[in-house]
Amino acid sequence: MSATTLIVPGLHGSDGEHWQAQWRSDHPDAILVEQADWSNPEADRWLANLEAAVIAHPQALIVAHSLGSVLTARLARSRVAPLVAGALLVAPADITRTEGLHKRSYEFGDMPQDALPFPALVVASRDDIYMPFDKARDLATAWGAPLHDLGYAGHINIASGYGRWPAGYALAARLADCRSPATA
Repeated sequence: MSATTLIVPGLHGSDGEHWQAQWRSDHPDAILVEQADWSNPEADRWLANLEAAVIAHPQALIVAHSLGSVLTARLARSRVAPLVAGALLVAPADITRTEGLHKRSYEFGDMPQDALPFPALVVASRDDIYMPFDKARDLATAWGAPLHDLGYAGHINIASGYGRWPAGYALAARLADCRSPATA
């Protein structure tokens, strides 16, 4: 992949051996969309940082994980949406379930339901504690994105064995070849 890739992590970021950290190592064109506080997500601040990254890197492919996938879906209502080449949305996290699992609330609003105006692919697991598979399928439908069933892969993070993830590169390459959500 030669185009810029924007890496959009979720809660607590994606340092160490996480597949997004490995992606940055393997792809010199990959840029981390930084947030001031990875442990206290605030939808408006996080969205402003993502929009700034999209403006700085028009036609980039977004590779998002967990709450980063939910954040990326919020671009559907953003003025910068036409600048997005596509989005690989891996293991989107249900906001309410995330709050329950972490026994605290986050300033992350409601789950976005708008159709995405750029090509996207949702990658979901059948045993993700942060998102029931049926809900991931419903979100993919609402977002107008195909769903890639990864089987029983947990939250598709380091805890479920996803360090370096070459199959993710292939999914991103497939998405990069798409011109519209209907052709993904």
